[in-house]
Amino acid sequence: MARPVTLFTGQWADMPLETLARKAAEWGYDGLELACWGDHFDVEKALSDDGYCQGRHDLLARYGLKVWAISNHLVGQAVCDQIDERHKAIVPARVWGDGDPEGVRQRAAEEMKNTARAAARLGVRVVNGFTGSSIWPYLYSFPPNTPGLIDRGFQDFADRWNPILDVFDEVGVRFGLEVHP
Repeated sequence: MARPVTLFTGQWADMPLETLARKAAEWGYDGLELACWGDHFDVEKALSDDGYCQGRHDLLARYGLKVWAISNHLVGQAVCDQIDERHKAIVPARVWGDGDPEGVRQRAAEEMKNTARAAARLGVRVVNGFTGSSIWPYLYSFPPNTPGLIDRGFQDFADRWNPILDVFDEVGVRFGLEVHP
């Protein structure tokens, strides 16, 4: 087979996976990149239910589809972002918790580690997503940034993402960064 053509399911998270799989097959796709929201791929179920991942494969196979990647863009965004009420609408309740910003970031980091583990259980080697950014508001700044502000932001990024990427490495899964503020 030539390079497979896949459809990212995130834009259709309000549509049941079964319905979307049928439509994707009709449209000629080879597979789906499963979003970790809606009913498309549940990280917790993938880790706790021994039959869940096979069930995802079986559902896709009914329509001649495969999965080569999953995505957890929304939770990844919360790892480094300056958390506010907008994030409550995009992360699972277990990640939002009490809404304390540092707690949200820490729970998002753990969820991304679990996403790597879930991807490995599913048999895929790529998780796509966002990382969030603590310094995005400062890239076009007035008043001017103080010395070291951007360097501290990059260090914050490294401190938060290196432990997550260590888990990806441990389970043999790659993180596909989609550059996004």
